[in-house]
Amino acid sequence: MSFLQKRIKQLTEFFNSVIEKPLLTSTIVLVCVAIIVIGLSLPYYISDFDTFIQQVLAEAHGMIFDIAVIGILIFWLNQNGETRQRIRTYKDEIDDFRLWESEEAAFRTVGNIKRLNRHKIHEINLVNCYLPRTNLNYVHLGGSNLNSANVSQSTLIEADLENARLNQTNFENSNLNQANLKSAYASGANFKDAFLIKAQFENAFLIKANFNNAFLMEANLQNCYVMGADFENASLYKADLRGAKGLTVEQLSKVKTLYLAKFDDDILQQIKTNLPELVGT
Repeated sequence: MSFLQKRIKQLTEFFNSVIEKPLLTSTIVLVCVAIIVIGLSLPYYISDFDTFIQQVLAEAHGMIFDIAVIGILIFWLNQNGETRQRIRTYKDEIDDFRLWESEEAAFRTVGNIKRLNRHKIHEINLVNCYLPRTNLNYVHLGGSNLNSANVSQSTLIEADLENARLNQTNFENSNLNQANLKSAYASGANFKDAFLIKAQFENAFLIKANFNNAFLMEANLQNCYVMGADFENASLYKADLRGAKGLTVEQLSKVKTLYLAKFDDDILQQIKTNLPELVGT
């Protein structure tokens, strides 16, 4: 290899190393352009500085306008576009993992739920999603659709599920203490062995829901639809069932306790007559 070829190769390698560093490349370009512009403008600096500086200041104001209006607008549009794209990606990943019954699918889906929450997205399609043994504490899923999802053995402490669709959803052995399930549609939902202490079910649809062995202490079940709901061996200590629709003494006959629970007057009299041992223990 000749001397010239070696020099060309070295210069090529140097050029490639420079362009691989955007900050260095930008600095070099800035210095080169500044030298050229200042060199060409030097006569005007010397002969007619006052007029020249006025033109420079006018251009500076134009530059400020460009940055303030065009630059910020473009930045805002780009940020919005990137945010929408990220949201679309998170939703697509939830769809990809739907019906995939694996630990990885569960944790990846939960991660996407929390990312969507950070973007103020709460109404999420989680139909048939597999989410057992996951941490969903404090998530906001108001208005979401979790029909037939598996959320068993999970923690949803203070989770917001208001107006959510929970029909046939499996919450068996999950912790929903202080969760908000107001006006939720949870017909046929499985709350067996679940912790529902101070949970808010007001105006929820709980038709044929399974509360077998559930812990409903101080739960708010006012004005709920509970036709056919199974409360066998459930603890309803201090629970509020005033206005519950479809509630019968037969449903309450197998509960663990009704001590200090609240009922409408008519059903309370039936309980005192037929189930005195449950309200006194």
